[in-house]
Amino acid sequence: MSAVAGPRAWEASPSEHRKWVEVFKACDEDNKGYLSREDFKVAIVMLFGYKPCKIEADSVMSSVNPTTSGLSLTEFLNIIRKKKEAQLYRNEIRHIFTAFDVHYCGFLTLEDFKRAFSQVAPKLPERTVLEVFR
Repeated sequence: MSAVAGPRAWEASPSEHRKWVEVFKACDEDNKGYLSREDFKVAIVMLFGYKPCKIEADSVMSSVNPTTSGLSLTEFLNIIRKKKEAQLYRNEIRHIFTAFDVHYCGFLTLEDFKRAFSQVAPKLPERTVLEVFR
């Protein structure tokens, strides 16, 4: 078992799912039934507020079924769900770190770490806390 868990399975709310479908349709300019590379970039800007870099766009487009010319709605929704899960996981980590960083230093000292673990896992052996910190 690892010390850090990965993103948890997460499901979009019906309204969020509808929004993703609407963005797909809005970005599928010619009603092709798929998003081209450029369409995908616009969709990411609309949903996440940033333009994907070449590496991200290449990665997504290389995952596309070779018999199609772009991302189908199903593929798009799966990618967006994974991106949303990762975003929520990063936010959760940021909140936990901020709670541990009681002096707002931007880093955790061993004492910060021990204090936090004594509150959330008081029966955890100090040796384990030291190993995790290391």
